[in-house]
Amino acid sequence: MDAFFASVEQRDDPALQGRPVLVGGRGGRGVVAAASYEARRSGCRSAMPMAEALRRCPDAVVVKPSFARYEADSARIMEILETASPMVEPLSIDEAFIDVTGSERLLGTGPVIAKRLKASIREELGLTASVGVAPCKFVAKIASDLEKPDGLTVFESAGIAARLAPLPIERMWGVGPKSRARFEARGIHRFGDLQRWSPESLAASFGAAAARFHLLAHGVDPRPVVGDRTAKSVGHEQTFGVDLGDPSEVEAVLLRHVERVGTRLRRRGRQARAVVVKIRDGAFVTNTRSATLDRATDRTDVLWETARTLFRAWPFRPVRLIGMSAERFEDEDPGLFAGTDEEESRSRRLDAATDAIRDRFGGEAIARTAASFPPRDARERSEGEERADP
Repeated sequence: MDAFFASVEQRDDPALQGRPVLVGGRGGRGVVAAASYEARRSGCRSAMPMAEALRRCPDAVVVKPSFARYEADSARIMEILETASPMVEPLSIDEAFIDVTGSERLLGTGPVIAKRLKASIREELGLTASVGVAPCKFVAKIASDLEKPDGLTVFESAGIAARLAPLPIERMWGVGPKSRARFEARGIHRFGDLQRWSPESLAASFGAAAARFHLLAHGVDPRPVVGDRTAKSVGHEQTFGVDLGDPSEVEAVLLRHVERVGTRLRRRGRQARAVVVKIRDGAFVTNTRSATLDRATDRTDVLWETARTLFRAWPFRPVRLIGMSAERFEDEDPGLFAGTDEEESRSRRLDAATDAIRDRFGGEAIARTAASFPPRDARERSEGEERADP
């Protein structure tokens, strides 16, 4: 998506259209979560301290993030992508890979499908998307960034290395400031420079990564798109531009993750035996807690009660990231247990009703609140781990 958070704000507030917009917090630790293209022309970018962004663009409008709206739009975007293929692999809240190899016979070529998806997103959500079409994930990602905003860039199989050759080396996945300096020390500034080196000659500086860099420089990326049908887990997470200090606000985001996970499980006939909650605080310490369920489930109420229990067991600190995933899939038939008690029947009827509304009107058409879930016995076994991110 193009300047996703800022574009949502401009869409929802006509007074912001055409103006430089910075999404984030104004406090002393405030950072830019997103910058509109008008603000980017002044050198503003995401992850920049807000004070620096305002020095560069004094007339920018600062808008507090509205993660509920971003999550709702993201959910609908992923649903639109799934109309073209079940092989959708979210990369972040506003990016995803989609493998349309199995859809081309019915829906047309990759570029044709891309145009249709772009049009659907624009018509339904009023947002623009930039799409890269290529034989592999890495090149598709590169292509999607070349003609923003509202771009469509196609890389055919033939001539990929030549098209990549002029690009600066920092565009390559895995190249940060330190590795960039090592490349430049060898006179490697662009993909084309790297293409002339063998993996063996790079190994002294880059070790095992040398072979990967060599392949990527030539546009070779063997990794498949991992859709929900082949994934070992189904999950969602959200990184905030500012720390969230209100536990109820964090729980509201966690509930949206749970609802999305439950919907995806049911659509794919999956049952999960484990729930994982991931929390990162403002000091970038990550805590991961997991629970094993008595039996596999796809019920939203069971997933929510488990995820909320895990979250509340964590000594609360301001949160920078919250995520939730369902894991350890089993081929359990829900019909074996459906209807065995009124709670089970009521829960499944509610899930079916909300799924039907979302299928017809979109993922943001309905949302449940924590109060709509009756308390359940916490029978799950849980464990946790905390670590500081490097």
